Amino acid sequence: MVDLVYPSEPAPLYPRPSIGRPGRQLVPRGEMLPLMEPSGLVYGRATRDWCHSGSKVLHPVVHLHIVDRFGNIYLQKRAMTKDLLPGYWDTAVGGHVTYGEQAVEALYREAAEELGLHAFNPIPLDTYTYQTERDSEFVFIYGMVGHPDIAPDESEVSEGKWWSQEEVDAAFGKNILTPNFESEFPQIRARLLALL
Repeated sequence: MVDLVYPSEPAPLYPRPSIGRPGRQLVPRGEMLPLMEPSGLVYGRATRDWCHSGSKVLHPVVHLHIVDRFGNIYLQKRAMTKDLLPGYWDTAVGGHVTYGEQAVEALYREAAEELGLHAFNPIPLDTYTYQTERDSEFVFIYGMVGHPDIAPDESEVSEGKWWSQEEVDAAFGKNILTPNFESEFPQIRARLLALL
């Protein structure tokens, strides 16, 4: 699995001044994300808003799939306040890696923030690049087996529930699940269930 490799000095800020954007570098505000090559090499940093503005710069995110010993999978329903796909069901945990973090650090932070989940053993499953009209994400996928006590943060997650494999399959293509989940889950399902 790829690791993020940060430069010894803080990476340059993006967007950089250019002919189309002359002048001094603006001081960014908000969450800073690492900009990366597919190899894991971090070459820059930028705000989340800029990364999602159509810049198409590759930046890392983490996903956690939780499966219980019966093969049921825990999904979260995205809060209606989310700017992207509110009300859709999605991976148990998902979020951006902030500048300076490794993927597994971001995973623990996101799991705590979204689900109140602190003690778990994430198992790396895969990485891949996911592109949309507005951005390009390098996804670190992890799995875990168990039936933990979960306390969703209502500002992040409107609800969560355990789905059988049949219920997940029945929801595909019906605007219930996020497009990202629908493309990712078939890729990792066999590896996730092999953990049982």
